Amino acid sequence: MTLHFRLDGPAHGVPLILGPSLGTSARVWEPQLPALTRTHRVLRYDLPGHGESPNVVVGTVGDLAEMVLELADAQGWADFHYAGISLGGAVGLTLALERPDRLRSLALICSSARFGTPETWRERAALVREHGTTALLEAAPGRWFATTPAGDDLRSATGDELRHALLGDLAATDRDAYAGCCDALAEFDARADLDKVAVPVLVVAGRQDPATPPADARELADGIEPATLVEIPAAAHLAGIDAPARVNAALDAHLDHSMGMAVRRAVLGDAHVDRAIASTTTFTATFQDFITRYAWGEIWTRPGLDRRTRSCITLTVLVARGNLDELAMHVRAALINGLTPDEIGEILLQCAVYCGVPAANAAFAVAQRVLTEDGVITA
Repeated sequence: MTLHFRLDGPAHGVPLILGPSLGTSARVWEPQLPALTRTHRVLRYDLPGHGESPNVVVGTVGDLAEMVLELADAQGWADFHYAGISLGGAVGLTLALERPDRLRSLALICSSARFGTPETWRERAALVREHGTTALLEAAPGRWFATTPAGDDLRSATGDELRHALLGDLAATDRDAYAGCCDALAEFDARADLDKVAVPVLVVAGRQDPATPPADARELADGIEPATLVEIPAAAHLAGIDAPARVNAALDAHLDHSMGMAVRRAVLGDAHVDRAIASTTTFTATFQDFITRYAWGEIWTRPGLDRRTRSCITLTVLVARGNLDELAMHVRAALINGLTPDEIGEILLQCAVYCGVPAANAAFAVAQRVLTEDGVITA
């Protein structure tokens, strides 16, 4: 079975899959789309029997994870970023544990390693099988939406329309498919395996969330190393609806850092980055996060120039500014990005004309040392 999905964002953007919460549809992510689609190719899916997906009963959260991988395979995505709300987060956590090779990063929004008790989910499944999902409509707003809106929402007309539409999605959800998801949640328990999660993780909690309270988010963040925890005031279970700007900011920072770290490793090499991380202190941690997100996550990932060209520009600027320590690092990066020693020499020769002979002379000495130490050229 193929889940219904929607694609947004640039065709060659960074792959990002968004998982919805139980009883909602892909529209639950609409407040995040303008921010996420600037640089990402975003795939939003509907759970079985939800939205426009076929009515199929699943047995486990792992079944849903396999369906998500089928969607990724159909797009030709070997790996991707993933963010999920509640049950959608459980799907992402399952992927992180069972198929970490497919995930670049994971964001868990109002989710948990263990949702309530099995008895509670089985009771809800029985209720829905007998009376349908309309039996849940009276209680849903109190779980999903904060009683006091966040400052970036203010109960706008657009926000109220979306809340109404999501409640309509709940009413339209197939009863057997919904009950099957309840049964899957009754069996889901990842608490003992949190320390096995190895991808970068963001955990977001709504402080007014009665379904997955902040204590659940803290359990996730404490169990996963490393994980970043963000608590959103004036937000309930659908925090992205209650406080879209704050959730967007958390997701942007997380995705920029994850992409930046991947590019930083690709350009500078694992050994250099591992040394930088190992030497990070409480004093320098904020700066390390800044350069990872801003330099490597925002600038080096832009599609306008390839990495080879960016290396040429970077070498030139470093020579002009006399930043010789940084120059040594970027001579090695230039080799990784495909420049030859001869081409590096041509760049430095060009710098002699426009940056000055003394600057180029010092740069040639640095490049000579680096290339010799690395065995690229002979002394």
